[in-house]
Amino acid sequence: MRHSKLNSHNKYKFFINPLLLLILSCLISCCGQKESKQVLSDKNRVLISDSAVNINTANETELEKLPHIGPGTAREIIEHRKRFGKFRKPEHLLLIRRISDKKFREISHLIKVE
Repeated sequence: MRHSKLNSHNKYKFFINPLLLLILSCLISCCGQKESKQVLSDKNRVLISDSAVNINTANETELEKLPHIGPGTAREIIEHRKRFGKFRKPEHLLLIRRISDKKFREISHLIKVE
């Protein structure tokens, strides 16, 4: 009985050794590759208007001049700024409850942060 177990173990050893060698060679080849840099395309960039409103310094009246921004939304932007500090990116305006993705896309070329 012992003899048959040894034979079956030797059969599997025939398949395991090449498999382990293949896995090891894949790991070595993957580790040797250089990291590729991610390149952002120009087609997703937004051209900012010269008269863009700085959402970090604008008062309520200046914010209301933006399309789809009423007095309530302007107050929420100012309140958010007071509570959490300056916006680091224009996209952070999406944190305001009344600004949807659609609204943001419509005004993104009219706003900036500095």
